[in-house]
Amino acid sequence: MLKETFLEALVAEDVGRGDLFSRISTAKPIRAYIIAKSNGVFAGQEYIDIFAKMYDLIVDWKVSDGESFKKGEKLLFISGDSKTILSLERSILDIVLHASSIATLTAAYVDMIKETGVKLLDTRKTRPLLREFEKYAVRCGGGINHRMGLDDCLMLKDTHLQTIDDLSSFMLEVRQKIPFTSKVEIECEDLEMVQKAMKAGADIIMCDNMTIDQTKEVVIYRNKHYPHILLEASGNVTLETIEKIAQTGVDAISSGSIIHQANWIDLSMKVEK
Repeated sequence: MLKETFLEALVAEDVGRGDLFSRISTAKPIRAYIIAKSNGVFAGQEYIDIFAKMYDLIVDWKVSDGESFKKGEKLLFISGDSKTILSLERSILDIVLHASSIATLTAAYVDMIKETGVKLLDTRKTRPLLREFEKYAVRCGGGINHRMGLDDCLMLKDTHLQTIDDLSSFMLEVRQKIPFTSKVEIECEDLEMVQKAMKAGADIIMCDNMTIDQTKEVVIYRNKHYPHILLEASGNVTLETIEKIAQTGVDAISSGSIIHQANWIDLSMKVEK
């Protein structure tokens, strides 16, 4: 979805048939600002800049995407027509709140593994029609996007594997039919499945819900026999567990919680007097 189309739909949802305050108020030039009422990592600049072009607003940025901020900081100033700014207040705040909350939690996860060199990936566990937006917020927090959809990487999960009789034969057919640049990732629950998947020609192995010891076994086996294959750990990833998972030697850790467990931080819009 184009960002402009997304933002138009966002405003239409809130304004409906027209802001009732705009119907009775007199337009005047005003300057508003968004203030942080808690600490966080900012995201949303890319979308607010589009808002500004769409609705003839001037934005004075004091923070950029991916930058940390402290409680009490004024993050941006918005100048324009009072009717426009007040009608868009909630839409603007929702964009910044949603994105910054995901970026803030993502940054906390990234910080836990920054010394290991392991990448933090998101998942497709996103809210309907918000995938592009939420994955953008992950990038602002220092995370890396996993696949955007079913068309950019073939992942064989346990449900897919239940329908495949011969994995090796299936993989030969896969290489003839998917794009040359597309990778194949296979979800595995134990070392035996890992060995089959690697032999069949997987590019990436997902260590799904494995224990730390199981994951270490997979890393040792990969390093000895298939050093070119990437390893991704997934399942039961929390701020308390992610460092130990990273220390197993995997290349990446994926977590849906950086999106769906992100609690909203506290931001507010005020109008200068």
